[in-house]
This record gives sequence, C-alpha cells and structure tokens, in this order.
Amino acid sequence: MPTVTEITSPPPSWVDTLAPEALRPFLKLARADKPIGGWLLMWPCCWSAALAAEAKGWHAPGLWHLALFLVGAHVMRGAGCAYNDILDRDIDARVERTRGRPLPSGQISVRAAWAFMLALCGMGLIILLQFNRFSQLLGLLSLLPVAIYPLMKRITHWPQAVLGLAFGWGALMGWAAEFSALALPPLLLYAASIAWIIGYDTIYAHQDREDDALIGVKSTALKFGASTPYWLTGFYGAFWLLLLAAGFLAGAGWVFSVAMLVLAAQLFRQIAALDIGDPANCLKHFRSNHMAGALVFAGLVADLALAHG
Repeated sequence: MPTVTEITSPPPSWVDTLAPEALRPFLKLARADKPIGGWLLMWPCCWSAALAAEAKGWHAPGLWHLALFLVGAHVMRGAGCAYNDILDRDIDARVERTRGRPLPSGQISVRAAWAFMLALCGMGLIILLQFNRFSQLLGLLSLLPVAIYPLMKRITHWPQAVLGLAFGWGALMGWAAEFSALALPPLLLYAASIAWIIGYDTIYAHQDREDDALIGVKSTALKFGASTPYWLTGFYGAFWLLLLAAGFLAGAGWVFSVAMLVLAAQLFRQIAALDIGDPANCLKHFRSNHMAGALVFAGLVADLALAHG
C-alpha cells in the first residue's frame, strides 16, 4: 500500500517544468499545479447557470457567465488556498502531506503570501463586477464562510460543513446572475452542493487522519472513522435527491433524469471502492468528483439542447 510520502511526491507538474522559477512558490500556494479544487468550486456555478437556462426556456446556459465562472472559480480558489495556508502554516508544518508547501517550507514569506492573496482577490473583484448588483452583493456574502473555514478544524469535527457553505456558494450565483433574485431551485441546489462537498471532502480528509489525530485537528474523517461509507451514503443520497428536485423544479426533463441515473452509479462506485486506510485510494476517489460535477452539467446542457433547441 502506498505511504503518504509516496502520494505526496507526484511527477513534476507544469509549474515545475514551465513556470519561471520565481513564480513557482506562488503558483503552488494557489494550487495551480493541482487544479481539482478550482473545478470542484466551478461546477455548482455552472449547474446553477444551467438551471436558470432551464427556467428561462433557453437552449443553453449563457456562455459569458460560464466563462466568468470558469476564471473566477480558479482565481478565488487560489486566493482561498493562500489564505488557508497563511492561517494553517504551523499546522501544515506538522503534517506529512503538507509540510512541503511554500509557507511551512519557507519558500515564501507570510507578507508575500498576503500580498499575493490580495492580488488574487482584486482579480476576483473585477470578475464579480461583471455581474448584476444582486449577484455582486451575494458574492461578497460568500466571504464570511470563506473567512471562518480554516479556523473550524480547531473547534469542531465538522469543518467540512463550513467548506460546503463556502464551496457550494456558486449554486446560488448562476441563478442570481440571470434573475437578480433567488428561488427554490437554486436554494435546493445549494443544499445539494453542501451535502456533496461534505462527502467528497471527508474522503479527502482521510489522507491526513493519523496526523490530524496526533496534533489535535478535527475533521469528519476522524468523527466518522470506520463508519465513513454509511455517512457518505447519507450525504451523497441527500445530494442526489436535492439535485433531482432542483432540476425538476427548474423544468429539466428526461435527459437530465438519465444523467442522474448515471450519477447515482458513479457515486455508488465511489463508496463501494473507497478504502479509507489507503491515502492513494482516497485521493483517487476524491478526484473522481470532478467527473461527477461534469456529468451533472452535461446532463443539464443536453436536456436544454433537446428540450429547447
């Protein structure tokens, strides 16, 4: 079975081979070499835009908003990672998987990390200003769960729930960008996203379970322990049902239903094949949620094209 050290020494990424040497620590601080988090942040935004298109009877979601969500998700995920690493630098130095990150390893200073984070936030603000006023205010509200998330692992076994509040916020944004308001479908989508995120981040947290227990950091992985598959069944089941309800209320049809059946099979396979004692296995199934997110979006887009095209 691979050790944590083995799975944290991957082949060189594009950052290591193509980026200027001076920029590499900053790109790694933003996890540019590990874009999975940006994709997972983006998918609820895209789902929400597709739901809004369903409600409006369009043949496809708006491409301009999708482009803004694509760039904005990766930019703000980078800013969030920088902020998280600034607050967690002492903890990261004590965890095998994270001690090589730019801050705990001394590759960049805390002051430089703050400056980099603020620059990314400035880029995110420029993107946010392209939306309507309601969406701008809604987007600014997302900063509250983002700000408190890194602190939660110190006080509760449910930091993944707070991550869900932050990472799932895009489920509200796509709808708000089209309607300048919220309604039941995006609220159900937001709840679905929170359940999904708690599930997949629990899988991710199992990579650090032993280190976290030693240093006193809390997580749902530690709370659920050997019962994790049962908890995942509950959270993924809630995700699936809430997502189905959101889609049907917005006007989705049979193509979306077929996609949801495929999604159910993908989620079931995650749970069935998960080995919480194998960090490499956990990372693999965590990453497979990128495919789950793409599947939901593809189902909605295909439904739009066939129903309204």
